[in-house]
Amino acid sequence: MAKNFINDDFLLQSATAKRLYHDHAEKMPIFDYHCHVPAAQIATDHNFENLTRAWLAGDHYKWRAMRANGVDEMYITGSADDFEKFYKWAETVPYTVRNPLYHWTALELKRFFGIDEPLNADSARTIYDTCGDMLRSNEFTVRNLMRKMNVQFVCTTEQPQDPLEHHKKIRDDKFEIEVSTAFRADSAMAGADTTGLNSFISGLEKACGTDIADYAGYMNALKKRHGYFAENGCSLSDYGIERAFAEDYTNQEIEFFFQKIQSKERLRRSDRLKFNSAVMADLAEMHADNGWVMQLHLGAVRSVNTKMLSKLGPDTGYDSIGDFEQARPLARFLDRLESRGKLPKTILYNLNPADNAVFAAIAGCFQDGRIPGKIQWGAAWWFLDQKRGIEQHLNTLSEMGLLSRFVGMLTDSRSFLSYPRHEYFRRILCNILGNDAEAGLLPGDIGLLGTIVEDICFKNAKRYFQQPRPNPAG
Repeated sequence: MAKNFINDDFLLQSATAKRLYHDHAEKMPIFDYHCHVPAAQIATDHNFENLTRAWLAGDHYKWRAMRANGVDEMYITGSADDFEKFYKWAETVPYTVRNPLYHWTALELKRFFGIDEPLNADSARTIYDTCGDMLRSNEFTVRNLMRKMNVQFVCTTEQPQDPLEHHKKIRDDKFEIEVSTAFRADSAMAGADTTGLNSFISGLEKACGTDIADYAGYMNALKKRHGYFAENGCSLSDYGIERAFAEDYTNQEIEFFFQKIQSKERLRRSDRLKFNSAVMADLAEMHADNGWVMQLHLGAVRSVNTKMLSKLGPDTGYDSIGDFEQARPLARFLDRLESRGKLPKTILYNLNPADNAVFAAIAGCFQDGRIPGKIQWGAAWWFLDQKRGIEQHLNTLSEMGLLSRFVGMLTDSRSFLSYPRHEYFRRILCNILGNDAEAGLLPGDIGLLGTIVEDICFKNAKRYFQQPRPNPAG
């Protein structure tokens, strides 16, 4: 039987790298400050029926690979049964060599299920049955999957109108792993989609038990939900938008635009950019006032395949890297907040690798000399969270900022089996530092380098996100 190539020293190319990983990185808990796992499944301590349900459902990384390998949509999001879908994924895995999916697949099978055999068409049935038996057992409930990976903190993502009942249930259960949420208010500034924005406003009215008649009422409703999230332990926000909005505007203009939106009139492009700029600035000030961390995921062009959008809906694997202008609007947005004394702790994520140096440089312009690493250039994201993308991110951050203050990796995943991505990142980090030490580019001081590794893997994030944090209600 062929053996999995994942061994104890996977990705570690020097003795110093191995020491840094095994003595320092490996023992650090996981602080997963941004993901999309369903809080409902944590609340119910869900058991997955099989590996397809745990691994393939909602995973557009795998879906894209299967489509590229010529797999019919019936076996991806369609009507095929669970094993047929899994078998088509197993057939695809050998073709993912040099794609991060190849590494992640092997790591996840080994870390969760102790499987060393490579996944392919020949091994599919045995692996499917073996993992299915495990997943249906008490030892492999969602909460036990998290315990198995030494997870200490998880932050999901919910919209402002969400009642957060699942988070309350998790807290009431006194689950020892802290589960929080991020306030995701992209829809609040969807000035280009009048129908969608009115639907969002209606949902906000229902959640707040109030009518929204003007822009001030709109902001008051969002502030009320902001407070509700804070009462329930939230101290993070997140936005997934093309670029920052930072146009000049007057209050009178914004009120006029809001009335047009409520009348279901389409705004001109210049007007909706102004409207989005006002909403984005007002929300950011709420975050600053409450001591929250603001996350900006910038640069995705969404749902570029309109045929498949109409068939499957959004978030199904048809998004891409965008080439939007980032530097000027992002700098103007941050400067607007800074000039008002309202710039919160902020993490900036770029999707286009051409913007790496831009984001690293802009982050350095708004550090305040009080909070270490207040403005973070966030981890390599989405299309960039592979070995080369992580290495490029760490190298650019080292050259333009302070690597030692970096808050580290996250899963950004919908799957509870994705926690080995933290291990993947940690091994790459240790390899870079270890190889530099052995090349004479860094001191061979394991105490110094080990402290930096532990900080990046866990301690920096714990300090950054948890001091201070609001007290959950109840």
